[in-house]
Amino acid sequence: MPAIIFNKTHFFYSPNKVVFGPDTIKSLGSEALQLGAKKALIVTDLGVVKADLLQPVKSSLESAGIQCIVYDRVEPEPPVRCVKEATDQFLLERCNVIVGFGGGSSLDVAKGVSLLATNGGNLLDLCGIDLVKKKGVPKILIPTTSGTGSEVTRVLVITDEKNNTKEVVNSIHVLADVTIVDPLLTLTMPPKVTADSGMDALVHAIETYVSVNATPFSDMFAEKAIHWINKYLPIAWAKGSNLEARHFMSLAALYAGTAFASGGLGAVHALAYPIGTEYRLPHGRSNAIMLPHIMKFNLSGNPEKYANVAAFMGKWTEGLPAMKRALLAIEAVQELLEILQIPYRLRDYGISKKDFPKCVEGAMRFARLFVPNPRDLREEDVLSIYEAAY
Repeated sequence: MPAIIFNKTHFFYSPNKVVFGPDTIKSLGSEALQLGAKKALIVTDLGVVKADLLQPVKSSLESAGIQCIVYDRVEPEPPVRCVKEATDQFLLERCNVIVGFGGGSSLDVAKGVSLLATNGGNLLDLCGIDLVKKKGVPKILIPTTSGTGSEVTRVLVITDEKNNTKEVVNSIHVLADVTIVDPLLTLTMPPKVTADSGMDALVHAIETYVSVNATPFSDMFAEKAIHWINKYLPIAWAKGSNLEARHFMSLAALYAGTAFASGGLGAVHALAYPIGTEYRLPHGRSNAIMLPHIMKFNLSGNPEKYANVAAFMGKWTEGLPAMKRALLAIEAVQELLEILQIPYRLRDYGISKKDFPKCVEGAMRFARLFVPNPRDLREEDVLSIYEAAY
């Protein structure tokens, strides 16, 4: 049981309402009506459209008498221009509610549209902590993957194409008015997406759990998420139609997102962002690559909690010293990555040592994430981690 800090203020952030369970997509229309919806912009991507997942969304809205307009040009690691395009369509069509439907990229674009529709200007000007002045347009977020947790967080991540960097808006106004999580929507996820998104959720849970900003709230959600992901991600990856595995992976992603909404992230994300940007790797995959290497670096900063992670992931830790128990957490993560056939060496992705200075520079732009990390990082530490991950 982690120690409780009695002289510290803790915060808990979450959407106004979360609807979880099979077939809950059917409740979309009634939830939208409660937000005063007359005309909704559905923000999604072409992959979702081609997978024929959009029909129940449109059916539920239309059966409630709500008109639907679709923006389906969301790109992976979405650039700012996607948000601008979708916002222009929202305003042109005179919509009054936004439905984000898809993976984390679609949900983040929907969040951005909500903010731009009321705040105006350039979304990049809102990047940072608590810089959003006005509440956004009402939004309902519905994930079709089990990983980013974007449906329950107060952040959105976009790509600044001009500078080739990831930028983050962090504000309570980013939180969803309603989140609908229907595990049945994740059944068509291919194995690779299942693995990458599931590892993204695991990184959220572990980073938050060991963070110096961890709270009683984030601990509670992170512990469950780590346990469920370790148990059910291999099953969901191996047999995508397994309803039990999909149910608990959807719940785990939601829990992990709720945890980091309150407890924050750390160095894994800081070092993963430039890897993903420079080499066009999915966010979950770049996180997965860096996770075991940064855990090894971080162990001395919070051995007791890493030891707990090992136990949550099924390792027998009884009677061992804290550091030996903590080392088992790295072993557990590496075993999970191997089951999922995710290489965790940078060289396996064609990443060259000559690019490390650029990666270090990119990671240092996210040095704010080093503050809650359990061990301090200097620039030379960042380079040594990349070298160890090579």
